Amino acid sequence: MKTLVFVLLSTVCTAQQTDQYTQILLSKKLGKEVKFYSNGYGIATNAESTEYGIVDSTGVITYTSPAKNEISHLYKNRFFVKTKDRDPKKENIALADEKGKPLIPFDTHKIGPAWSIKKRLIVSKNGKEAIYDYEGKEIIPYTDKIKFAGEERFFVKKDNIWQIYDTEGKLKSNREFTENLHFYKNKVYIPTGEKQGEIVDNDGITLNTISNNNVDNIGGYPFLVTKNPATNKYGIIDIQENRFGDEVYDQVFLGTRYIYFIKNEKINIFSKETKKIYSTDFDYVKSLFNDLFSTQKSLKNPKMAVIRIDGEMVVPKEYDNIEGIKIAGNNFIYLIKENYQRLLDKDLKDVLEPGYQIEKIFPNSLIVKKEGVFYKFSVMDKKYDELKKIASIKENGIFYYPQNMFPAIVCKNYDNLYGIIDENGKEIVPFIYDDINAFLPDNEIVVQKEKKYGITNYQNEPLKDVIYDKFSVDKDGIKLTKDKVTDYLYFTDSVNDNKL
Repeated sequence: MKTLVFVLLSTVCTAQQTDQYTQILLSKKLGKEVKFYSNGYGIATNAESTEYGIVDSTGVITYTSPAKNEISHLYKNRFFVKTKDRDPKKENIALADEKGKPLIPFDTHKIGPAWSIKKRLIVSKNGKEAIYDYEGKEIIPYTDKIKFAGEERFFVKKDNIWQIYDTEGKLKSNREFTENLHFYKNKVYIPTGEKQGEIVDNDGITLNTISNNNVDNIGGYPFLVTKNPATNKYGIIDIQENRFGDEVYDQVFLGTRYIYFIKNEKINIFSKETKKIYSTDFDYVKSLFNDLFSTQKSLKNPKMAVIRIDGEMVVPKEYDNIEGIKIAGNNFIYLIKENYQRLLDKDLKDVLEPGYQIEKIFPNSLIVKKEGVFYKFSVMDKKYDELKKIASIKENGIFYYPQNMFPAIVCKNYDNLYGIIDENGKEIVPFIYDDINAFLPDNEIVVQKEKKYGITNYQNEPLKDVIYDKFSVDKDGIKLTKDKVTDYLYFTDSVNDNKL
């Protein structure tokens, strides 16, 4: 019996390799476990001495840390190095580069998690807080308190007064606030009295003044949701306080183009474009495109329909599922009724010729089947290209691939061997396996050959050799077992904590 074994590449890093695969190759090359590799650097550990350090993409250890220290990978060639002590108050932490050079020197301060805006860190010491960048430069000096306030803004507290600063440490306004606020889409509403308030931008400038309404939510700006405190009912106005909906609605939900109001268990749709509220006979709807909506299932309405914003039903209420999707940048409606499927274009016309069954929907094309033959279908030129090698497609529980997922499907050829093709029918994992198990949206795939298991991915990188006797899967990764010894591989989107 021949066992399929992946071969370690002689070169460690190529531009095409994923970080996870590079990490595996580095571990094999160094004889140490490499963790948290990304953007050219990782952390290498030695199980025997517990000594560990920073490793680059070529396998060079650029910095070695004694066992009493702790290293966390922050970003590319930036790391936190912490000296451990029995007394946590005496532990020292520094921001360091890949060679261990401190950029923010070792001290008993605390360095908070990375912020998404302009690579800034909050550093606290002796009850004071400051902002530093990833180069160790002080951006905002130590002060009483600092809070994240929204996109590229901080609220900085000094002498019980809060003021707005940007990510470069510049004071944006002389305006003083009594509390720190959070700007949503660069705006915040500040009540100033009964039915009074103002909308302020993230430079401290008053954009609008409200003088006769209780504003509850500005998320639909320039339209504002109001609320009657006596009845707890909602309505809607604009920033000039023109009223478009009285305060008679029980609930409200914000959308991009629409604001949805519920009254007596019926949905009402406010269009930002027409500035009108449209009533419906349904308890909820979901926006598709072009003022088209799918009704949603409920105990009273187990079937779904497509309606226009004015309530006109354009697709009858007889479908089990309706989704608005984009293919090749164009809007379509996908409908399912038992085993019957349809794909409608923006004009509500059928896209496929009669007899074709939809097998998979990709970001730019479809895989369809007719009379046992599989085809790639282009929605742009309505062309059917036969996939001559494909005998069947393995179901994996996901029918439609959103664009953030890798567009590929597990197939079996006429030799009863499994492989993976992309949306163009191109083979990306060869048809050499007895079985393949995919776990979308994760990139890792369990492959089987002659009753042995291994792991590859959609880039066909050998992550684990095909030598294991069995496998199991949990929410974080895949466990493989060989001769009662287990090995574990994390899913790439499950590794959230990069601390040793």
